[in-house]
Amino acid sequence: MAVPKIPFDTYLKYDEMTDHLRNLVGSFPDLATMRSVAKSFQGREVWLIEINNPKTGPALEKPGYYIDAQIHAEEHATSAAALYAVWHLLTNYGTDAEVTRLVDTQAFYILPRINPDGAEFALVPPYHNWCGNGRFLPEADRIDGLIPEDIDGDGFIVWMRVPDSAGEWKKSASNPDIMVQRGPAETGGDYFRMYPEGSIREAPSDPTAAEVRIERPFDGNMNRNFPTNWSPQEYGAGLYPLSEPEAKGMADVILEHPNICGMCAYHTHGGIILRPSMTRPDSAMGTRDLTLYEQIGAMGTALTDYPTVSIYEDFTPDKTKPRRGGLMDWTYEEMGIISFGIELWDLERTAGIDKAGYSNRYARSEETLETVHDWVIENVGDTGFRPWKSFDHPQLGSVEIGGMVNIWAYRNPPGALLEDMCRKNVLFNLAHAAAAPQLSIDALEVVNLSGDIWKVRAVVANHGYLPTNLSDVALDNLVAKPVTVTLEGAEIVVNPPLADLGHLAGRTERYDLWSPWGEKWTPTKKATEWVVRAKTGKQIEVTAQSEKAGTIRLAITLE
Repeated sequence: MAVPKIPFDTYLKYDEMTDHLRNLVGSFPDLATMRSVAKSFQGREVWLIEINNPKTGPALEKPGYYIDAQIHAEEHATSAAALYAVWHLLTNYGTDAEVTRLVDTQAFYILPRINPDGAEFALVPPYHNWCGNGRFLPEADRIDGLIPEDIDGDGFIVWMRVPDSAGEWKKSASNPDIMVQRGPAETGGDYFRMYPEGSIREAPSDPTAAEVRIERPFDGNMNRNFPTNWSPQEYGAGLYPLSEPEAKGMADVILEHPNICGMCAYHTHGGIILRPSMTRPDSAMGTRDLTLYEQIGAMGTALTDYPTVSIYEDFTPDKTKPRRGGLMDWTYEEMGIISFGIELWDLERTAGIDKAGYSNRYARSEETLETVHDWVIENVGDTGFRPWKSFDHPQLGSVEIGGMVNIWAYRNPPGALLEDMCRKNVLFNLAHAAAAPQLSIDALEVVNLSGDIWKVRAVVANHGYLPTNLSDVALDNLVAKPVTVTLEGAEIVVNPPLADLGHLAGRTERYDLWSPWGEKWTPTKKATEWVVRAKTGKQIEVTAQSEKAGTIRLAITLE
């Protein structure tokens, strides 16, 4: 079979992405399906790819793993990573032992491009620095104040530096192309205000405003549109939870697949792996959940070189204003699913900056900015940095326009670096998926007690790293469903036909509460028994079922 060739060194438009997905699914019809889960405001389908080997059982009877990408318009590298995951799983099935095992024993649900309207708009000049969907397009989402637009007609929306004695910025002494922040006690220099490139639409209600107003856009940050802790005060939160069709489609996928154990939401930029909590410090997280996040995150760091950090502790600038309404807030804080976000692409580290964790781009040293500038000039060229040039602005007078093109410098890597980045992060996805709980019937025994009376004993175990409840949050929120065992094929004399085993621990507890005596461990396996009446030679079947760890059936003949 010819393996579909996909150019992982370029960024694909909607029709190209759709064609590649169809070709992949068409080439592997026994393993993959493709369907739409939502339609955007502009009529584009949001595609879901489901990967599973039905010959080894239905998808919903196996642990599931979920990946989504490009919820934000300008984050093009994320779609490449999700498409790579589809390609990697399908084209390596049957030749790569781990991929084959995972596709045989688990199900994968992949949304390669959640925001097709926004992505399509952000792939063409003038390259708005914009994250929204198709409800409001740039320039139509502002009522007054500064309207970002390509006023000099060069095909890019970058920055305006406006002379202002009260300004916060100045030109670097070593390179006037680089803008650095003015010191707290600094006076007597040439200073500037920095604005996005654009024109100013005066507000009829306030035509004498002294400063340029930059109105909060209505562009729809769909990662604030999810139910848990939703707040209308969040930027782009939507009209109400799941008001945006694309976010509603994502939620439907998650709710329709209760077997999902792990999740990855791809974003850019920063080169970091994000873990919960979004709203609480680590001291408020349970020890077992924190431990499993640290252990799985450590695998990701080893594979990608990205540090794993807490969203609240390390990624939230103002701890009094935690981000609300995010996907992970819903999937982990409410449903207990082990959820990560990955911020792909670290421009600073790639340029040679030695930094720890996540660095806010407005707090970089002058040396860092110079290093990054030089790397972009050499590796991206004028697509990543526009030389400053004078411009007679209709409202601001003499200004200069230029600077970093964020979407092609900070947000997304050059095409030559894209495939390797995708590969490393998808390998982390697969390692995370492999940590799922795995149900097993370790033993099924029958003993004849007398004539047609038999004792049946089943030992059910969890062979996975995660417990069958996934997290303590799932237990606390009463959303974790227990492991059950049923017997069919004989008249049951003693004990109910359905046994409730509660939950089975995973190996994670051995990391958290290890001791040579194991006195604090909860069981990874439990036994249940029945007394049944049946003739010799009769075949009975025992079924062990867990929403997250799968369904296992085992038959035995009474003899």
